[in-house]
Amino acid sequence: MGAVTEAIRDKLTKAFAPVRLEIVDDSDRHHGHAGHREGGESHFNLVIEAAAFTGANRVQRQRMVHAALASELAGPVHALSVKALAPGEA
Repeated sequence: MGAVTEAIRDKLTKAFAPVRLEIVDDSDRHHGHAGHREGGESHFNLVIEAAAFTGANRVQRQRMVHAALASELAGPVHALSVKALAPGEA
């Protein structure tokens, strides 16, 4: 696990105390595309399940995650796909 992945995991764990957190570095699929960096950790797929998302709509949930990861999104992370769920949602 790289430094960016660890930072994402730490920040999301502190912000949301998720019951499920899956972070996949998808950078290899974007080789030669905008934002790709050698060594990866530029494109991520994320699944997070946390009580904090209960009652929030999809856009609100995305904004919550983006706010927690603002420094990563302003720097090393070029793309982030987020699936944010409340407990029990699929």
